[in-house]
Amino acid sequence: MITFDNTEIAFQSKSNSGLKKQYYLFKIMGNTNLVKFSNTLARFAIKIGFPVGWLAKPTLYKHFIGGETIEMCKKIVEELSKFNVKAILDYSVEGKENDEDIEKALQETLNSIKNAGSNPNIPFSVFKPTAFGKCVVLEKASAGSELNDKEKEELEKFRSRIKQLCQTAFEAGVPILIDAEDSWYQPVIDQVTEQMMEKYNQKSAIVFNTYQMYRVDRLDYLKAAHQKAVQGNYFLGAKFVRGAYMEKERARAAEKGYPSPIQPDKDSTDRDYNLALKFCVENIDKISIFNGTHNDYSSAYLPQLMEEHGLAKNDKRIWFSQLLGMSDNISFNLSYAGYNVAKYLPYGPVNHVLPYLLRRAEENTSVKGQSGRELLLITKELKRRKALK
Repeated sequence: MITFDNTEIAFQSKSNSGLKKQYYLFKIMGNTNLVKFSNTLARFAIKIGFPVGWLAKPTLYKHFIGGETIEMCKKIVEELSKFNVKAILDYSVEGKENDEDIEKALQETLNSIKNAGSNPNIPFSVFKPTAFGKCVVLEKASAGSELNDKEKEELEKFRSRIKQLCQTAFEAGVPILIDAEDSWYQPVIDQVTEQMMEKYNQKSAIVFNTYQMYRVDRLDYLKAAHQKAVQGNYFLGAKFVRGAYMEKERARAAEKGYPSPIQPDKDSTDRDYNLALKFCVENIDKISIFNGTHNDYSSAYLPQLMEEHGLAKNDKRIWFSQLLGMSDNISFNLSYAGYNVAKYLPYGPVNHVLPYLLRRAEENTSVKGQSGRELLLITKELKRRKALK
């Protein structure tokens, strides 16, 4: 069974100075009170338009972001490729809903897809669907509410933009990952994604839906989606994550008086996540898998399932992925062992990707042991290198 404790492999791409900078960054992020206070100030600064990018750029931005543009990401893409780790460029500008900003995001994402099509070290494209529609319309459509004429027009614009992105990915021969969103937007996103799969996944999985397994209904939904793919004679693309909006989901459910869509505890999430992987491997003839996790067990469990079912380590239907700047011990040990691995590289102007960076800082304090695990691994590697001198 593969393990992720070989720090020589995990940090082979890092210099001593780079590793020390990483150590101090995670040391700061391990301070929960400091991160909460800093993030509160940063969000207030963003709200009033005060520039804080100068502070984030040499710290969080440099560690978690690929660059401001596609061109600026090339150096990291090439560096990762030396270690058999691919990259996925994710345009991470958020919170824009006017037509001009939506069009800018659309054109940038189209450029990202075309760039992936011309670079073998970028095996996937990706987008966040709420970047291409008005959230109030997506919420009403997901709830099955009656839309007025203007809202119907906006919904059609959303569908058209998603189709354009998927069509471009299909023509470029690049699989496209459609990210998951809050549960009150997800039904219409699921609907459109399934339509795109039926259209473009006739010969292989080009369009991938994302399943947040901290939701109580996603395992059943996955099985139903597979059944639709079988009946429709197309391939299912399945990207798995645990989930990113737990506190917000529970708070909204309590406020509005409906059952929380979130699993009651982490064990339930882990159970469904791993059952989903098992289901997909057992139905690999119709499903392609994108295993997006920082969890050691799930990262080791999928290779175990692959071995049990006689699947090659580099089977093109199965990929592993972690975010840039996190869990290098998983990414680099998997790639070293011969599995398909791709790092998520968010990119965009520093002031525009700050919401993403603030979530990464909070995640490293709230995810059990994340900063602590990174610090232990970095410390172990620094000691190993020192002993060699």
